[in-house]
Amino acid sequence: MQIQDLPYSDPGVPDARSGPRFLWWLWRNQLGGQLKSLAWGLLHFVAVSALPFCVGLAVQAVVDRSGTRLALTGGLMLLCGTGIAVGDTFLHRTAVTNWITAAARVQQLLARKAARLGSALTRRVAAGEVVAVSTGDVEKIGWFVEAVSRFTAAALSVVVVCVALVVYQPALGVVVAVGLPVVALAVLPLLPRATRRADVQREKAGRATELASDTVAGLRVLRGIGGEELFLDRYRRASQEVRHAAVRSARMWSLISALQVLLPGLLLIAVVWHGIHLARQGRITVGELVTVYSAVMVLNYPLRHFEEIAMAYSFSRPSAKRAARVLSLERSTATEGIRETQVPCGDLYDPGTDLLAPAGRLTAVVCGDPDAAGRLAERLGGHATEQGRSALLGGVALDELPLDSARTAVLVQDKDPVLLSGTLRELLDVPASGSVRASDALAAAQCDDVLDALVQGSLDAADPMDARISERGRSLSGGQRQRLALARSLITDPQVLVLDEPTSAVDSHTEARIADGLRRLRSGRTTVVFTSSPLLLDRADRVVLVHEGEVVAVGPHRELIDGEPRYRAVVTREPDAELAAGDAGALVDTADEGALVGAGQERKESEESA
Repeated sequence: MQIQDLPYSDPGVPDARSGPRFLWWLWRNQLGGQLKSLAWGLLHFVAVSALPFCVGLAVQAVVDRSGTRLALTGGLMLLCGTGIAVGDTFLHRTAVTNWITAAARVQQLLARKAARLGSALTRRVAAGEVVAVSTGDVEKIGWFVEAVSRFTAAALSVVVVCVALVVYQPALGVVVAVGLPVVALAVLPLLPRATRRADVQREKAGRATELASDTVAGLRVLRGIGGEELFLDRYRRASQEVRHAAVRSARMWSLISALQVLLPGLLLIAVVWHGIHLARQGRITVGELVTVYSAVMVLNYPLRHFEEIAMAYSFSRPSAKRAARVLSLERSTATEGIRETQVPCGDLYDPGTDLLAPAGRLTAVVCGDPDAAGRLAERLGGHATEQGRSALLGGVALDELPLDSARTAVLVQDKDPVLLSGTLRELLDVPASGSVRASDALAAAQCDDVLDALVQGSLDAADPMDARISERGRSLSGGQRQRLALARSLITDPQVLVLDEPTSAVDSHTEARIADGLRRLRSGRTTVVFTSSPLLLDRADRVVLVHEGEVVAVGPHRELIDGEPRYRAVVTREPDAELAAGDAGALVDTADEGALVGAGQERKESEESA
């Protein structure tokens, strides 16, 4: 796999049973690149390790006054230098390729999992952890995967040099062969403690990232209530905890690094001391002493990869564990016997609340708890909860359907839809039935002023469809973003469309026109709207009141507001739930004359300018 071939057409099915298993799966799935890196690494390290032998031969040739041997040694050194240059160049190339391809594979796996789980992902895993896995953790996992082949090449080179020294000069070679494993393995007792400290650091960093993400997401609300300083203080404390944990971890790794310098130095002193003693006895030549001394010095280079692989594994293990945890999440499905193209139809029913949305009708749901409404909307979209199964469509549980079939059947638009940057044409280019044109959807969502604003804000787009939308639609007002998201959902034209507060950021006059357009465009299709707006409720075929997790009343809007105090309290925002029936009737009778507009306007903010 080459970098230019990315992304993968299929990143594969990961082994997400544990972090180490996931790392092993990644390494195994790019075996070709690993073998290339190993081959070039062996060439590089063996060429580096052969230089001391060349130096020793050259020194001995000078002592023996042999010009021929000196010339041959010079040729060998030139050959070694060429091997070092070529090996290092292609080792770096293959190592970077392995790193990037491993990171790209992990990112594709995470993106695919996020697409399959949807909003269920952040309900099972903290948002900060998802951010940490998809950013910093990906790099650390890629680092370890590519470092394995370089470490293997370094370890094999050390073995080759030790064997060569034993054969070349047994008296000193044995000392080196015994001392090098001690030097390489001496830091192993420190690795568990270093790993634990690294884990603590990563855990605290993940919590800090989650806190920062939540603070940024709610910054506008926090400023409105004057709570930004409180959350900033919390983040400062979390940041300081991360700093302290990082310093403790760095201290341990600095100790390991110091040992990696100290122990080879002590081995070098021992080799020199013993070699001088042997040279005085005439048991070895000066060239042999120089060769062994140079070999021990050069071996410090491959030995550094022992420290690197320890660090890479210590940092990548918690990262791989988090990635494996995310990748192991699954939708609660039982798809045996269900064809991928089979899409059920019929009434939408939620067994948890006893909510029924008849097929082909517009059902409005009133729920006093916005969080409970959001959870119910997700359940209607096929996300099972810990307490039970998801909703049923035509008697078939949505969480038992293949993902494509479930998404074809039901689309859920939450209360905070996201607009991706790009042109309006690209925004509306979504999987759709083809029955609803973009112009009809935009008209139903009352997007005329949005189109004008996009054209005015564009320098070169005469056609609104070619006008660019900034990141998350920041150049648009909240109501304009909401209407574009509604138009996008209408174009999709699913069998069942679930809308959670689709008009909460628009003014009452626009909301009334949207209600008419929604009813007209979705005629004959099942639509569920979570709202407390009288304007939408009055145009629904049936209204359902959900109170404390169960359906307590069903009927037309006018009947419910006249006869159900709990419904009246949510819809009219009256402080007295026992509003007199005569007053309620007067409120309903004036709905067509515009009084309901004022009642609905109490719960909305005026639409912002573009």
